[in-house]
This record gives sequence, C-alpha cells and structure tokens, in this order.
Amino acid sequence: MNAEVFVDTNILLYTIDEDPASASKRQRAQQLLLSEPWGWSIQVAAEFFVNAISPKRPFRLDSADAAALVENWLAYPTLGLTADLVRAAIQLHQRFQLGYWDAAIVAAAKQLGCRTHYSEDLNAGQDYDGVTVVNPFAAALMP
Repeated sequence: MNAEVFVDTNILLYTIDEDPASASKRQRAQQLLLSEPWGWSIQVAAEFFVNAISPKRPFRLDSADAAALVENWLAYPTLGLTADLVRAAIQLHQRFQLGYWDAAIVAAAKQLGCRTHYSEDLNAGQDYDGVTVVNPFAAALMP
C-alpha cells in the first residue's frame, strides 16, 4: 500500500467548502483528489470527519454525508495507527520540533512512501526526513 502524495486534513476540508472566497482552493483541492495518486491516514480521516460536521464551521456536512465521503476515500491508500507510527511520530516531533499530531501525519506520509505532503498548515518547502511539504494553494501552483 503506497501513494505518491499525502493529503492533509485541510485539503479535504476545502473540497466541501462552499464559501465563495474559497472557490479557487476548493477547485484546486478537488483537482488534486481526482488527478494525484494520493494517500492519507486514519488520523486525517478522523480529523476530516470531526471538522466536517462541526457546528463551528460556517459550512458543514451532516454526519451521514461526511461518513460517506470518508468511506469513499478509504479506497485510497490509508495508513492505520500502529506502534511503529507512534514511535516514528515521536522521533519526528523531537527532531523537527513539530507538534505530535503534525509529526504523526508526516510519519504516516513517510510510511506510505509519499515524497510530497500537500498541506497549508506546515512549512512549505520543508523536507521532513524525505517528505517535502507543498502548499498546493501557493500562487505558483494554482491553475
């Protein structure tokens, strides 16, 4: 189970964002999911679900619709939570001074064989032990 790119929670959330101000990000996020050989982790799946149904979001999904998206996306390479992942995340946390949850996502990307991690939350251009963060919404990358 390998993927070329790893998608972070924020990329998935943009696919459902109906705010007109986010239209270009929504289009770019949807394009990535349709055109890239992507993977994700159980952590990202859970984060997406919790955030997609949150009453704090201006646009949110009902639980059934969010669950349906997660179920569909589970067809893509998905890394589960393992002891090895926790160990790797702790090492990345210590080495790069990342928060644990960000380190766990980077560790999952690495374990899936991804060299690219699409995210707007981490340092764009930063190489985390062979996984490079790319902000797909940076002006140069937008269609």
